[in-house]
Amino acid sequence: MTDMDDLLGGHQQPATPPGGRRAPKQRRRGPGCLIALLILAVVAGAGYWGVTKGIDRVQDAFASADDYPGPGGDPVIFEVKQGDTISDMGRGLKADDVVASVDAFISAANANPQSNKIQAGAYGLKKQMKASDVVAVLVNPDNIVTTHVTVPEGLQVSQVVDLLVEKTGFKKAEFEAALKDPKALGLPDYAEGNPEGNPEGYLFPATYDFRPDEKPADMLHDMVARWQQAAQDNDLEAGAETLGYTPHQIMTIASMIEAEGRGEYRAKIARVIYNRLEIDPNPAAGFLQIDATVNYALGRPGPAVLTQADIDSVADSPYNTYRQKGLPPGPIEAPGDDSIQAALHPADGPWFFYVTTNLKTGETKFTDSYDEFLEFKQELQEYCDTQSDRC
Repeated sequence: MTDMDDLLGGHQQPATPPGGRRAPKQRRRGPGCLIALLILAVVAGAGYWGVTKGIDRVQDAFASADDYPGPGGDPVIFEVKQGDTISDMGRGLKADDVVASVDAFISAANANPQSNKIQAGAYGLKKQMKASDVVAVLVNPDNIVTTHVTVPEGLQVSQVVDLLVEKTGFKKAEFEAALKDPKALGLPDYAEGNPEGNPEGYLFPATYDFRPDEKPADMLHDMVARWQQAAQDNDLEAGAETLGYTPHQIMTIASMIEAEGRGEYRAKIARVIYNRLEIDPNPAAGFLQIDATVNYALGRPGPAVLTQADIDSVADSPYNTYRQKGLPPGPIEAPGDDSIQAALHPADGPWFFYVTTNLKTGETKFTDSYDEFLEFKQELQEYCDTQSDRC
């Protein structure tokens, strides 16, 4: 055997037979063919499985998601929170059994061109509604469920509580319990000048839309938060510093203006208060002599013409500005923006006295003469003699 024979393992090509024809080559069929066939079968099977799955996925994409036929059953209050996506809403609605599936809600929202305008808030829905009906409710902000309460200017805390009890259905005791925690209400530190830390003057007069889940403490907190907004809008702290008073004192002055004046007269009343506080000597000897503060001490809301007996009956009260010099301890009612502005921007004038001579129109007269002041008081008395129901 040659060296080549060794390399080939002893297998040599057969010699050419006589006649010059090469012997036919033997075709060998071994395990390799079986392996190749097996591989082809596997590839073919995998291709069929992949195509089948792809078809299934396409069919799934076009299949209708589970949806309720509607119209729905038991009522549900559903809240859309600030920042919720359509998917977030869908999951919440599915969890509350309002819609049958998240996909049905998403499809219905995508089909409604107004769905990008859904606002945060609470909505009245039903269990097992048709998804498109749910979207139709959510896209209309008029469907947001709230308790609508308008709190007018000039109410005292006790009056605000009575109004909230009437409008919300909560008990008076629940509001009174919330009032005992001024920190939880969000009152500023300087409001602690109020006796017992009550929020008198800081429950801002405005229109409120309370959510269904809000409790008495939440509602009162909302009102204090609205006052904080007003304080910022009116630049209360900077304005108070400019005038040389604390923000609490400005709120106290604003509350007296709210109780005593209207319209154009507010800024003039503010000037009378500052003149009496700051100019010494003055004809009023530093006493503010404001009827509304005495009425507050008497526990009666609203304007009322005082008698001497009224003044004498609460002589020791810090709110009796006929007997105590300077400002009372705190606000006597809730002032609105106009009265806060008047307190921060008093009119220019020399007046020390004013009298509202017509309680119906609010006409008010001002003077720096005590004698003229007595004439104005006589006008008021004559008015009351003919309009006793207003005095």
